[in-house]
Amino acid sequence: MPGPLDGIRVIELAAIGPAPFGVMLLGDLGADVIRVDRASAVIHGPGMEATMRGMSRNRRSIGVDLKSEAGRDVVRRLVADADVLVEGWRPGVAERLGIGPADCAAVNERLVYARMTGWGQDGPLAQTAGHDIDYAAVAGALHPTGRAGEPPAPPLNYIADFGGGGTYLVIGILAALVERERSGQGQVVDAAMVDGAISLTAMFHGMLAMGAWTTERQSNLLDGGAPFYDTYATADGGFVAVGALEPQFYAELLARLELDPEDWPQFDQRRWPAFRTELTRIFAAEPRSHWDEVFAGSDACVASLLSLTEAPAHPHNIARAAFVEVDGAVQPAPAPRFSRTPGEVRSGAPEYGGHTDEVLAELGFDADAITRLRDAGAVA
Repeated sequence: MPGPLDGIRVIELAAIGPAPFGVMLLGDLGADVIRVDRASAVIHGPGMEATMRGMSRNRRSIGVDLKSEAGRDVVRRLVADADVLVEGWRPGVAERLGIGPADCAAVNERLVYARMTGWGQDGPLAQTAGHDIDYAAVAGALHPTGRAGEPPAPPLNYIADFGGGGTYLVIGILAALVERERSGQGQVVDAAMVDGAISLTAMFHGMLAMGAWTTERQSNLLDGGAPFYDTYATADGGFVAVGALEPQFYAELLARLELDPEDWPQFDQRRWPAFRTELTRIFAAEPRSHWDEVFAGSDACVASLLSLTEAPAHPHNIARAAFVEVDGAVQPAPAPRFSRTPGEVRSGAPEYGGHTDEVLAELGFDADAITRLRDAGAVA
């Protein structure tokens, strides 16, 4: 059974970071994705874009020189029969190339034109460079991370790139496609990583307003301030994650550790430092495998902290087929899951420009026309 986005064609203008991640999600859900790679990337190699290989499945690749009018015409012809175009460049670049929203709407008024940037299409920072750590910083999403008395800890690029960026990009695209069914019109989706990262902090702003959160790191319920919501080292150099927030789960934690609840009042914050010291001692006394056995089948909310290489071998992840092998490498399986139209990995990462002739033929270019485009350097 085809995925839920079967029949939706997505044109991806090659970029790095959150846009490829978002497009991967669309491809996993069944969309027909054609990635427009730089002709130079086909000829000389992709450079930084090669790091996106782990997010490049379920695509075809066509090499195009967007600085040539013939190359831009190829993109406009692609757009004419597409549902979505995704670009992840600085504001104004697509317009200068002649493939901005207005240019594309002129050939396809139903097109959803999705733009992925760090700072958004306007504002004083719109034209400046940045990365996940910068967008998360300005969003207020980075400050709460890390230990008290230490600098905030970089959370890889989960917050802005993928959480606030690629995921919100997909939300915007899907919403615009639904709205198009009512209006018959496409529209521009302005997905900014800083906006998405700000959106992710909604609960904490609510807690601030209630007086239930402070801006002091490691003094709150979810930032390592509470000893029952933290990570602890084990005797073998591993770690366990403890998340016993609710009273019934905390009671189970104490029971499994054979600790007297009368001596461990959960929300007596004055005693939290002493509780943390004792839990640190307890968990450090045994290897991680021991704690797996102690908490097996319980509601204590304690889990082994697995590395990227360990996670695929966890029994729960195996049972749910949460990882798949693509091109000989382990990758996350498509998510979320559907009862009738499941997502799937239909193909691995394409060779750069590996589908140029195939896609051009679909657009109506005959063999001679393709040869002329390649000889002129418009495609590769």
